[in-house]
Formats: sequence, C-alpha cells, structure tokens
Amino acid sequence: MNLDFASVWEMISDIVPENDALICGDEIISWKDYDLQSSKIATALKNAGLGPNSKAGLYLNNSNEYLIGQNAIFKIGGVPINVNYRYVAEELIYLLDNSDSEAVFYHACYSSRIKEISGSLPNIKAWIEIADGTKSEFEDSLKFEELLDSCDPMERIHRDPNTIYMLYTGGTTGMPKGVMYKQGEFLVFLFRTLKAMGYDVPEDINNLEEQIHNFKKDNTFIKSLIGCPLMHGTGMWLGAFLPLLLGGTAVTSRNLGFDPDQMWTQVEDTGTTNIVIVGDAFAKPMLDALDRAEESGKPYDLSSVKVIISSGVMWSEEIKNGLLRHHDMMLMDTMGSTEGGMGSSVSTRDNPPKTAKFSINPGVIIIADDGEILKPGSEKIGLIGTSGLVPVGYYKDEKKSAETFREVNGVRYSFPGDYAKLEEDGTITLLGRGSNCINSAGEKIYPEEVEEAIKRNDEVFDCLVVGVDDEKFGQKVVAVVSLENNKDINEDSLVDATRSYIAGYKLPKKVIFVEQVERAPNGKANYKWAKNIANESFK
Repeated sequence: MNLDFASVWEMISDIVPENDALICGDEIISWKDYDLQSSKIATALKNAGLGPNSKAGLYLNNSNEYLIGQNAIFKIGGVPINVNYRYVAEELIYLLDNSDSEAVFYHACYSSRIKEISGSLPNIKAWIEIADGTKSEFEDSLKFEELLDSCDPMERIHRDPNTIYMLYTGGTTGMPKGVMYKQGEFLVFLFRTLKAMGYDVPEDINNLEEQIHNFKKDNTFIKSLIGCPLMHGTGMWLGAFLPLLLGGTAVTSRNLGFDPDQMWTQVEDTGTTNIVIVGDAFAKPMLDALDRAEESGKPYDLSSVKVIISSGVMWSEEIKNGLLRHHDMMLMDTMGSTEGGMGSSVSTRDNPPKTAKFSINPGVIIIADDGEILKPGSEKIGLIGTSGLVPVGYYKDEKKSAETFREVNGVRYSFPGDYAKLEEDGTITLLGRGSNCINSAGEKIYPEEVEEAIKRNDEVFDCLVVGVDDEKFGQKVVAVVSLENNKDINEDSLVDATRSYIAGYKLPKKVIFVEQVERAPNGKANYKWAKNIANESFK
C-alpha cells in the first residue's frame, strides 16, 4: 500500500478539520490544530538539521504532545524512537546512542535526567522540552510552546512509503532493539487489524478517503481511550494509530499511575468507544471499580463502549466474564509481539471467553524443535512463526535479525520466541516464551539484564532471576542470590543498591539468599531450579 502516516493524517485533517483528534484530560486538539502544530514542530526539527530518515526520541509520558511530536517526525520523513520513561541514565544513553537519535522530546519532569545524560550524547542536535508544571533543570533546551509560537508550518511534501517505522523493544540480552518495518507495509497490517473489528480494509488512499467521508456522514468515528503507555506497541498501535488512521480520536491521561475510577469517569465524559489495556493488570482493577460503583448505587455509564482491546499479557476468563456482566461489548484479546501478530480471541456475552486460547492469524505456522510444521491436534508444542508482515530486521543487529526473521519452505517468517500448541479446532493455546522473559504488567523484563545489575554489587557472588506468577501483574521478578564469602547484605539494601543500574520496574520484588546458585557443568543457568526455589518461597 502506497501510504505513509503523515500523508494519511494530512488528508484526514482536510476532511474533518474541526473534529477532535486528541484529548488529554481537559485539553482537546482538533484535527486542524493537530496538523498545524505537528507542521510547526516539523519546521523546528528541520531547522535543527534533521531530515528524511533522521531519528528522534520521544521521552514522554502519555500526552497530546507525544502524538504531535511523533507526527512532526513523520512529516519530515524521519523515524520516531519510543523511549521508556522508566529508564535510568545508563539505559537512556544506550538507547539514544544505539538508535542514532538526533533530537529528543522530553517532559520537564525528566529534565534532571536529561541534564545528567546530555554530555554523553554529542550527536543530539535538539533537546525539546515540554512543560508539565515541574521546574526545568536543563538550560540547553528548546521549549515546545515557544516553537509553536515562532515556527511557520512546514509545507507538505511527498514521502516514501518505504521509509522505516521503528519500535524499540527488549532484546534477548535485555538491551533494547529497534524492530524495523516499512511504513506502507505496516499500515496494511494496522488496517487488517481493524478488519477483525468489522471495518473494511482500504485498497488505496482514495478508498481510505471515501471511508473517512462515510464516517463523517454517519458520525461513526472511533474514540479510543489509551489506558497503557504510548511508549509501548499496545498503546501506540492499538490505542493511537488505529483510531487516528480512521479519522477518530485518541484519548489519554497525564496520570502516570493507573486509576480505574478516573478512567471510567473519562469514558463517561468523552463517550469513549474503544478502550486499550494490557491484560489483567489493567482489567482486574477496572472490574473492581465497576463492582464498587454498582454496589454503591452509582454505576458508571458504559453505553458508549463497543470494544476493549488487550495485548501483551494474559487476560483471564473470569475477569472477561466480569466485565461482560456489566456491559455487552466486544473483548478483543490479541496475541503478538513487536516482531509480529499471531492470533486473536474475540469474546462477547454470546461468545464466552477462554484464557490464552486464540484463533490463528492467516500465514501463521507452529514449528516443532525438530523442524516439523505442526498440524491441528498435534501433541507437540512448537515455536510460533508469522508471515505476511515480517519486519525488515532489528536495527544494527544482523545476527539477531537472521535468527528471528528467517525462511521456511521459501516463505519468510518472524519467530519472536513464543511457544504454543495447535489444538484440534485450529486454535492456538499460548504457552509462553521459550526464553525466560518475564512479563510484568506488559513490560518485558529479561533475567540476564537484572542478574548483571545485581551482580554489580560487591557483596553478590552469583544470581539468577525468574518470574513468579502474580495475580495483579501477571508475573513478578524474584532473584535467587548467593553472596561472596564473608560478605553480607540484606534484601532491602541489595534492591536499593541495584536501583541506580536498572529501571525500578525491573527490580526484584523478592530476594532469596542461598548458599550456592545452581548451574550446569558448562556454566549455563539452571532456571528450573531457581523457579522452584522462588515458587516454594511463596507457599
């Protein structure tokens, strides 16, 4: 499909200029202003020396400015780089250097961190600060609001649909990796996702323009409330891209913590049609809030909600049933990763949900370790491979690209590392990552990275990190640690000492001290042993 993000959004802004494009709290941006502000910031990026294929980081909380900044990068033919706002200095420097970022958008609350890392990133041409009510601690920045006042809007240009779109995700060693797509191919993937929700897949820009006019005539635009961070694929792809590509509205909140009551109130205030979350970590408190409101005699008005979409972590059957008890809607549970989509599960009151069971997407195979492509009903488990939209590769990592994106019988597939069974009825039962990746509230946490951070403490001799099932977060991080002879440190002190090396969400929720960490004779970690130790500690 000969499309790119910025050109689609320019077309939409011409059709529905006065419609709401972005809502964050009480801040509402029309499609006309979304395009205008993005064009002005695009001029600022050009003035700073950025151009086609330039990378720019988005070190931002959920906000209208996040989506405006991203669109500005798309407008110049550049590549937005998602930055995890939980990262510490060392992680930020790695990501911004690895991605070859030339500019960084950041909220003022992170200005002290920017001040700390700026000297280590000489290739950054522009630090663009967005006010958020906190005092700035970094002087060498451009102010977002001042740029809107001083810059003329950039003229519209022709853009290459083969321009890379990239999303950073955790790598198997724990270091982030940029997953690269061609924009035109990625847009096809997004529109096919909309097909599962009952929307037609546009064949070209003219067909899409016709659809937008029909939505305008019928007033059937999507209004999507994004409960999870825009910095991750679920929030951006399902929460922001899908509604905006159809001329709808992306709704966010500046609250860093998830407040289910605030979210349901926002649903009522905005007339939200879609809600995007990450599994039980969001859905369970959402259900609890609905139950409390109902018991108090003041139930929330859910009449506008048509669908709740989740991806990234388990969404259990009992929680889905609880939500459906409050409102008849579609619950869409998608299985996939940054590297590719694998399957989906759609539940309604008439189609009861089942945990971790998904309808397989076209072009998906499950291949056993011996190379056999599994057929429905096979007793074997296998690695899920997805064709169709396969990433170009990992940015600057040819070795990992060759391992993950490879051909089977002449067809190119992506193998992100998820194992599953192919049931008799053709559905997939997801078994989890073949690696030891820990999934906590949708965040990927790689044991090796946490282990290395813990082992930087002088008191630690060896360490293994595993995930233990957790009702709220899906999994929680547990460290099994042995200490150096004649050294001593308690659990709280060890966690605090590790805090400067990795983001807080990666820190262990529990540390178990043992005499010796078990490893195989060749030095390989015995994660099965560590998992047993961790599970026993919670009995």
